[in-house]
Amino acid sequence: MKRILCLVFFACSVTSGNAQQDPQFSQNMFNIMMFNPGSVGSKNAICATLINRQQWMGFEGAPVTTVFNANTPFSLFGADHGAGLHILNDEIGFETNLSINASYAYRMNAWDGKLGIGVGFGIINSSLDAEWVIPSDEGYTPATGDPSIPVGNESAITLDFSAGLFYYTDELYVGFSATHIGQPVVEYNPTATPFLKRHYYLTAGYGISLTNPSYKLLPAVHMQTDGVITQLNMGSLIEYNNRLWGGVFYRFGSAVVGIAGLELFNGINIGYSYDFSTTAIMGHNRGTHEFMIRYCFDLVTDRTPQRYRSIRIL
Repeated sequence: MKRILCLVFFACSVTSGNAQQDPQFSQNMFNIMMFNPGSVGSKNAICATLINRQQWMGFEGAPVTTVFNANTPFSLFGADHGAGLHILNDEIGFETNLSINASYAYRMNAWDGKLGIGVGFGIINSSLDAEWVIPSDEGYTPATGDPSIPVGNESAITLDFSAGLFYYTDELYVGFSATHIGQPVVEYNPTATPFLKRHYYLTAGYGISLTNPSYKLLPAVHMQTDGVITQLNMGSLIEYNNRLWGGVFYRFGSAVVGIAGLELFNGINIGYSYDFSTTAIMGHNRGTHEFMIRYCFDLVTDRTPQRYRSIRIL
């Protein structure tokens, strides 16, 4: 399995770029099920996570993204399964996208761990509420003169599908997935039909025990691409006593990200990340803030409840 992880890191290291239509997150290790349905139920615990991301603070109309996800494992007909739900609200400028997606995964024993084979399906409601500012000089066409430009409030609902594979052990996880498989069309009007491009995701992480047993190193990589533009995040967390964590990640060509978090009590985790832009935009905004809160509890009820100790994967 270490060989698989090395291949993943190599594949990710050959490309870099910027974000695509799908919103980006910095604390991806807490949000895997949003882009990989194969990960649902990958721990014997029910987990609920809320993440709010406020990007490029100080810019009017800058992206604000909130996602809530919950997932649980279950057994049926002698086999292991997982089910999950995520709700995403993404606002940028005068565009708002609200998606509701349900996920299912079949989990089987594979090598020294488990392999989740998952599918996701849901709906996306896209809406525009634009105020177009067109110069009045000759040669400029007003918005009302171009049938491809939506005028006023417009909205459209479309179906969406995703699929993914997720392999995991106690120390390793590797996942590959695709979102917007059918490249759904958002039909605001007959002449303006943008569509969501298919996105591919590759994610991996590994837990490395250090000489001091209280510490653990958690390197991870996350890549997403639409086949044209690629975004790559690489870095590592260091965990102390299974309760505190912090680290630095680099989003190639875009930002340096600092992450910190802690377990408060009884499986309640909170996390925070700050993105420091490395592009020309750095002097014109106050950075990007991302807040996370998560609660996980054990499914076993016939013994004293145990803390959910892994911060790396769902």
